[in-house]
Amino acid sequence: MNIFSVIALLILGVTPALAHVGAGSTASFAAGVAHPLGGLDHITVMIAVGLWAALKGGRALWIWPSAFVGVMLVGGALGMAHIDVPFVEPAILASVVALGLMVALAVDMPVALGAAIIGAFALFHGHAHGTEVAESANGLLYMVGFAIATAGLHLAGIGFAQLVTRAQMRPLVRVAGALCVVIGGGLIAGVI
Repeated sequence: MNIFSVIALLILGVTPALAHVGAGSTASFAAGVAHPLGGLDHITVMIAVGLWAALKGGRALWIWPSAFVGVMLVGGALGMAHIDVPFVEPAILASVVALGLMVALAVDMPVALGAAIIGAFALFHGHAHGTEVAESANGLLYMVGFAIATAGLHLAGIGFAQLVTRAQMRPLVRVAGALCVVIGGGLIAGVI
């Protein structure tokens, strides 16, 4: 229970979503690594992917996070190429709620369908960052750093879920999913 409290406090202590077009530096590997750690929407959705993958288990443990990172990079390439994708910001906020609900409700679905849902949301996340990336080698390094940090947040969600499961507190995974939904709702309402 103490671990969950610490993680909840860390999540609540992060600054609101500043991770979209025009926010922060996008010209280095280090900026790419730091960027997902500076927005509550990023942290929440990336951890939710890991939590959901851990609930599903098996191949989902690596397919779902890999789908997110891979499709996020495709979205980033679209953004860097200035290919317009509508509804990016609303889709990003919806992803926090939707993926949180998948965890909170312990939705069990085929691995391929889960990967498709996760990938659809990842496209929007990637596009948002691709549009702000400098068109240079440093911009590519930024996206690599961003991908590594994203994968790390997925692993944090998986690790938390596995830790509480081993401690015979598996329902805390669903509680963490519900917390993702609350955070997403707060972001949508503009109160967080």
